[in-house]
Amino acid sequence: MSTPVLFIATVFIWGTTWIAIAAQVGDVPVSVSVFYRFALAGAVMLTGLACLGRLRRPAVWRFVVVQALCLFCLNFLCLYTATATVPSGLVSVIFSLASIFNAINTRIFFGDRIERKTILAGGLGVAGLTLLFWQDLAVALDPATLRGIGWATLGTLIFSWGNMASRKNSSLGVSPLTANAWGMGMGALTLLALLVIREQPLVAPEGSAYWTALAYLAVVGSVVGFTTYLLLVERIGSARAGYATVLFPIVALTASTLFEGYVWTASAAMGVVLAGVGNIVMFRNRERP
Repeated sequence: MSTPVLFIATVFIWGTTWIAIAAQVGDVPVSVSVFYRFALAGAVMLTGLACLGRLRRPAVWRFVVVQALCLFCLNFLCLYTATATVPSGLVSVIFSLASIFNAINTRIFFGDRIERKTILAGGLGVAGLTLLFWQDLAVALDPATLRGIGWATLGTLIFSWGNMASRKNSSLGVSPLTANAWGMGMGALTLLALLVIREQPLVAPEGSAYWTALAYLAVVGSVVGFTTYLLLVERIGSARAGYATVLFPIVALTASTLFEGYVWTASAAMGVVLAGVGNIVMFRNRERP
């Protein structure tokens, strides 16, 4: 795939996963649903690569383990915990800081220069989502809300560390497909261990809606979505790829407009415009003399 196609695919896939996540809310605990998701995703990736004769053992395992913990385990536990405490719109605004976190972390771990346009684009994106979810930001700063904000920030930071691990894996010759396949399996095993420690039973939900949503989240949202995203990280860098986190809430609200009757406001429309301007700033190529 070309880079623009990878970016559009990532934004569209992650922007539609909210529908499947909403279908899973109910009797099954969040930690169990996340375990089901990555257990199925890991099984699909490992089996699929083995059948195609493309399953490889990573030359170096330690960054695959870091990627597994940061992208397919701990970050989701933090973000889902945050969503249970504060509005999802606020979590989306915090998660949109991923591109800025990525820029800072590439400076810390790889010595890359932080480009001014990255900070400007990230700021425009955050401002855009702030306008988009303005009503969700009107929360009381009580201890529960502050904990939710803390969990969302920690989840975003851990996600960014996973991006750094993916970049390191690529530099060591471990492809995103290989790292994802083994990483999702390791993430599922870690989640299972946490469930055993907490004595959390594996609930088997009834009805086809849950299992259909699970299949979409595992195969499309995880196997395809994370692969396209990490290919972007490999090609254009983590800061630019991270801007996808600004755009997928817009896709989610567009879908909500079509299926749930979401009504756009003037501030929401202005937020989309700001996010679009940030996208232009992030990806414009300015010629140097």
